[in-house]
Amino acid sequence: MRYNFILIFSIAFISVYHSTSSAQKVVNDSLIKEYIPADKELYATIVSMDKEYFDAYNQCDLDKQAFLYSDNLEFFHDKGGLTTSKQEVIDAIEKNICGKVTRELVDNSIEVYPIHNYGAVEIGYHKFYNNQEPEAIASPSKFIIVWQNDNGLWKLSKVISLH
Repeated sequence: MRYNFILIFSIAFISVYHSTSSAQKVVNDSLIKEYIPADKELYATIVSMDKEYFDAYNQCDLDKQAFLYSDNLEFFHDKGGLTTSKQEVIDAIEKNICGKVTRELVDNSIEVYPIHNYGAVEIGYHKFYNNQEPEAIASPSKFIIVWQNDNGLWKLSKVISLH
């Protein structure tokens, strides 16, 4: 329980810090520093994992997505709430996403922060295109993914999807 508190606190701190930094930019550009990964190898790994997961998402490869989700998945959606069942997330993707929605990463938007003895936090922006409404405009939305490293096997353990 203490470990989950520390992890959630860390995510909240990074999110608030990241949001605060964006707000400060409007006031004083000198307060904002360009994001430079602290660990370039970790950054490359997480960017690669993001691509692997969302390629499976866009191609409706549900088996691959299920493989990449932790058994202890927590999926927070600003409109849909919290889902803690990996199977419910997969079922919702199959019903609501497959063949209907395509995700595109906003170029150069990913930031990766290591989480000691756990994995990493990925923060970025992406767009979702509704294939049923090709003329609809897709707006960037923020996402946060907590990746768990289990002996070199990376799993999505927590996802926060904001629209």
